[in-house]
Amino acid sequence: MNNGSSSYASGPRTTTRRSLEYGRTYVVRPKGRHQATIVWLHGLGDNGASGSRLLETLPLPNIKWICPTAPTRPVAAFGGFPCTAWFDVGELPEDGPGDVEGMDVSAAHVANLLSTEPADVKLGIGGFSMGSAIALYSASCYAYGRYGNSNLYPVNLSAVIGLSGWLPCARVESSPDAARRAASLPLLVCHGRGDDVVLYKHGERSAEVLRSSGFRNLTFKTYNGLGHYTVPEEMDDVCRWLTERLGLDRSRS
Repeated sequence: MNNGSSSYASGPRTTTRRSLEYGRTYVVRPKGRHQATIVWLHGLGDNGASGSRLLETLPLPNIKWICPTAPTRPVAAFGGFPCTAWFDVGELPEDGPGDVEGMDVSAAHVANLLSTEPADVKLGIGGFSMGSAIALYSASCYAYGRYGNSNLYPVNLSAVIGLSGWLPCARVESSPDAARRAASLPLLVCHGRGDDVVLYKHGERSAEVLRSSGFRNLTFKTYNGLGHYTVPEEMDDVCRWLTERLGLDRSRS
């Protein structure tokens, strides 16, 4: 979530994939009654520690945060140089096919982290930059009930947040169940107009595609002058949005 956690949009489709090993997972435990668990995903080249340091300072005592670290893999955008990445990325096409296999693997890893949480706890996914891309991709998997590879999506989401990111692979499917799930899932998408890494137009376009795909409970927040990083105003908006959408207690008791 720090300035400099750069990211790019969808890249080449990967046909073969070696076994990838995830880095350390950091957990910020709730300081009050445990009401929600959110997996928070870092940007390209970053790790779970950076997110956990910020999240533990937020006035959200009833949320447990899980901050995994992506595998280290060759990244096409960097000429094959390896770094932590949730999927492979190349140049910045607006509507490229993307590394669907890589996105499915990461989305499944996130769902697996959530699958062992208590039944009475609300579940969410959020992220910055490339982490936001996986969060929004996971929202579409939840709505359609399946990953891109047609395997069933296993968890029930209550909130999804994407900061300075994009929707890497638009999926347009229609069914009554998908429409119901999409309409009921609260989404918060935030983007700075000064972002020179993931351009504002990509965030704006992603919000438009999500709305047209049936995500009617979507809030799109714009920040004038904000680059590819987070600021206190944005995080205050995240805290208010989560408290309202998840019905969180405002105290630690």
